[in-house]
Amino acid sequence: MPLHHAVLALLTQRPNHGYELKARFEETIGPQWGGLNIGHLYQILERLVRDGYVSRSQVTQTDRPDKNLYTLTEAGEAELRSWATTSWVRVGGFRDELFLKLLGAAALGTQALGTLIESQRQTYLSELAGLARQRRAHADEPLVAILIDAAIAHTKADLALLDSAAQHLGPIAAAHGVPAAERPRPDTDGDDGAGRTPRAESA
Repeated sequence: MPLHHAVLALLTQRPNHGYELKARFEETIGPQWGGLNIGHLYQILERLVRDGYVSRSQVTQTDRPDKNLYTLTEAGEAELRSWATTSWVRVGGFRDELFLKLLGAAALGTQALGTLIESQRQTYLSELAGLARQRRAHADEPLVAILIDAAIAHTKADLALLDSAAQHLGPIAAAHGVPAAERPRPDTDGDDGAGRTPRAESA
């Protein structure tokens, strides 16, 4: 469930409440993915709490309603690491889960990012080998050959994308991967840890 794991990735840096997570997801992923429905997000958070991957605490605010704050647990980080460092197998379309895996791996630091990129590279190379065998088997079927050629070209482009990901996400990953013991603790006065008071929230 890539969205569930994307939420875990966003929580690696600091605890957040629901609307903060929605804003951070949309800012991080960008317009190509589309907006994240807040109702769906709360369903995801409920499931993550139920599964023990996220803990929920209430923060009392002096002049606003109390808010729920969600914090990544050790089990949640282990689940994120398991998901984010294994290769993704394409099942169709171009809304690739790989992009969210790159988000998760970069949030965990340079080692996790490198593990994912190398694992994904081997997966793509294996796909290319299989496509080459198919291409030889269907050499006399023009339409099938064209479709296989398109798949080969797409997979080669994906391989080049991995090099771009390593280049562009490397500095981000180097700044992340903060150990759990060093992460900010949930505040109790409504300050979000950056000198700002988040929006009020009752869910």
